[in-house]
Parts: sequence; C-alpha cells; structure tokens
Amino acid sequence: MECISVFDMLKIGVGPSSSHTLGPWRAAEAFLKELKSEKLLDRTQKVRVDLYGSLSLTGKGHATDLAVMFGLSGADPEYVPIESLDVIITAINKNQEICLGNEFIIKFNPAEDIVFNRNFLPFHSNGISFTAWGEGFEYQSTFYSIGGGFIVKEGEDAPITEDTKRFPFPIEKATELLDYCHKEGKKISEIVYQNERSLRSDEEIHNELLRIWNTMLECTYIGCHTEGILPGGLNVRRRAYDTHKNLIGVVTYDSPKSWLTSIKKTEIKFREILKWVNCFSLAVNEVNASLGRVVTAPTNGSAGVIPAVLLYYLVIENHNATEEDVKQFLLVAGEIGSLFKKGATISAAMGGCQAEIGVSSAMAAAGLCEVMGGSPEQVMVAAEIAMEHHLGLTCDPIGGLVQVPCIERNAMGAIKAINAAELAIETDPKNAKVPLDKVINTMWETAKDMNSKYKETSEGGLAVAVNIADC
Repeated sequence: MECISVFDMLKIGVGPSSSHTLGPWRAAEAFLKELKSEKLLDRTQKVRVDLYGSLSLTGKGHATDLAVMFGLSGADPEYVPIESLDVIITAINKNQEICLGNEFIIKFNPAEDIVFNRNFLPFHSNGISFTAWGEGFEYQSTFYSIGGGFIVKEGEDAPITEDTKRFPFPIEKATELLDYCHKEGKKISEIVYQNERSLRSDEEIHNELLRIWNTMLECTYIGCHTEGILPGGLNVRRRAYDTHKNLIGVVTYDSPKSWLTSIKKTEIKFREILKWVNCFSLAVNEVNASLGRVVTAPTNGSAGVIPAVLLYYLVIENHNATEEDVKQFLLVAGEIGSLFKKGATISAAMGGCQAEIGVSSAMAAAGLCEVMGGSPEQVMVAAEIAMEHHLGLTCDPIGGLVQVPCIERNAMGAIKAINAAELAIETDPKNAKVPLDKVINTMWETAKDMNSKYKETSEGGLAVAVNIADC
C-alpha cells in the first residue's frame, strides 16, 4: 500500500506542466544522482535525452526540453529564482554546453542531444531516457512521468518519493478513511494529520503547509497584477489582470495579505463571487503557462482550482478564517487527491483532463466541505459530486500548450467544486447513491476506454479543430 503524503500531492514547482515539466525535471535530477552514486558524473563527456509518447508529442508546448536542461543543470524547481531560468537556457544555447549538476561542464547541443521520439514506451505514455557516455562507459536510465510530478524508474513499481514509512492509518480507499474517522472519532483532516506526524514534526507540518499556501497566494497575486500576452505562439491575452482591475476598484495594499483584506471590503454579489473565483483560478494558471512557480494540486495544469476555492472561502465565505482553516483544507484536499492517484490516475496522458481538473475539483470540494462544517461522509459526497460531473473530460491542448482550453477549465472546475460542497452540505449521506470509491473506479475505467488521441497528444479535439495558425 502506497503511503502518499499531502506534500507529495501538493508540490511546489515551475509550470506549465507537472507531468511534462516538473516530472522530467525531477527525472533529470534522479539521473544525476545515479551518475554520482556510480561515480560517473565527473567522467561524463556526453549526455543524450530521449523523449517518448506524450512527452514527445506535446513536449515543446509543455517546455519539456527546457525542464530537462534545468534538471541536468542542477536547478531546484522549488527554489530556483524564476528570473534565472532564461539565463540558464540562453547560456546553454549560446555556448552549446551544459554544467551538469552545476559542477561539470560538458558539450551539449539541445537540437541534437534532446530527441523527440513519437513512439510510446510500454509502461506509460510519458517516457524519458537518459544516456551518458564517457571514457570506457555508457550508462542509460529510463523514467516515466506519471502525473503530478511523480516519477517511476523503469523496472520499479512505486513512484520515487521521499516518504517510505508506513502510516499509522494506511489508506487505499475512501471506505477505509471513513472507518478510521468513525473508530477514532476524528475528522478527515485529523486522521491525515496523524499520518503526517509519522513523517514530520508538528512544526515541520505547520511550516510546510503554510509554505504551500503562501506559494499559492503569491502566485494568484502575481497573476492578478500581470498583464500582456502569454508565451507560446497562441497569442492568448492574460485575462486575470483586467478582471481583477474591474473588481478591486480603487483601494490600496502593499502585499498579498493586505490585498486579501482589501478584497473583503469590496461589494460581493452573486456575479462578483463568480468573477472573483474565475479571476483567482485564471491568475494561477496564467502564471503557470508562463513558466512561473505554482503548486501542483494535483497537477500544474489544474493548479488554479484549489487556490481559487480556498480564496473563495477566506475572502467571501468566512472572513474570520484562520491559518488552521487553511491547513485543514489542504490536508483534506491532499488526501482526496491521493485516493484518486492510488485508485485511478492523476495523469492527463493516461486519463484525459478528468484526471487533472476532475481530481482537483474533487479535492477542492472536499476541503471546502470540511471547513464549512461537513461530516466525513459529506466530504466524500462533495468529492464524488465534483468528479462525477467531470467524467470523460478529454485533454486536447491546442499547440500542446497548457493554455487553451486548460486555463478556463480551472475556472469551471473551481465553480463546480464550490457547488459540489454546497450540495454535499445539504445532503444526508445515507441517501447518496454513488460512493466515492465507485466514482474513482469509474473514472479509471473511463480513462482506459478513452481514445488515446484525447490523452494529451494534441492529436484530437480542439487541438486539431483549432491550430496555432488560426490564432
């Protein structure tokens, strides 16, 4: 049984894609670690990267080639200054060399040493192989980016994570989680917290949850205050800036936190609520689309749903909410995401967009339901409702870019999450017809039945109906 931490499900990284950017980035880091372990890093003279399947088909639009170079250069996606990313790529292209692990310089020509192979490897549609050569050796390693920034090494079953201990409350299915809640007399967030305590101290859990939240908040703030055209060639104009400007009015603030206080003072009617939620979600994913720092929740392509719903709760639903509410929301959301990862997938390349926006909407609905006073059973109902109405959603990004229709889908997912939580709060769980475990299983069966061209290949749907030339 996998023990997936909340911090595995909510990772801090660089956009635009967790599976196509953050995953390959982490795979490159893992490859460097192997070279060091084998005492080959300082002997390496040449490296080649082979991308397969979806990583190849939509890799350019998802900046997979850039991510690989960042990873090989030793940059950390959680902490590298965003403004330094252009500098790294410019230097590699200009000098035709790369500094492996920020230690050893070798010749490297991205046009020749990063190979886009259209064929698929058998284990997963996101395959990536690294080969290193030096005097007297050739070393190769293959990884799979399985969604949400998780990677699996070829020949191994479990994803590479930092957490390998067994939780006091091991959870594979929603029914098991509910059983623990009943037996222990605890909320879902309290059960999840006890699992996290087996890995980290209370202080570490507190600090990491708030670091995740502050990253979400800063990302939203940046998106709301940045105008212009998104990179990539589709000429998509940022919309969060204009929406925010019209909503906020004439107020003064000097930080993300004082900004939240200012929003609480604005006039809030039903249309304004919709606009604010749209604004928050668009803002995050516009930052994501421009290689900004976001939180995978559970993926980069769906990174805007949870922050938008959490901000809705903080600035509209409950002005007295505290950091404890934020932590509670994130703990529940992370656990619901892990149920989908264990029982189905969070990879659009495996399951279509239902695996990204659908899962993020279920996570957000569950988190919102608990902080609004919902019982563990109602939390499950909220997650089920949110996913039920995303089943079958395909992934068909135009130009392979995480922009159209991806950015708007976050806004739709956030609104559905809020409505799902409200429906669940008014529902007697005894009358619910569809258990969460059943909808997770249905999502996986739907994913397996879905035509492969609708799984993040840009070979179907809007991706072929509308091309870059039309834009």
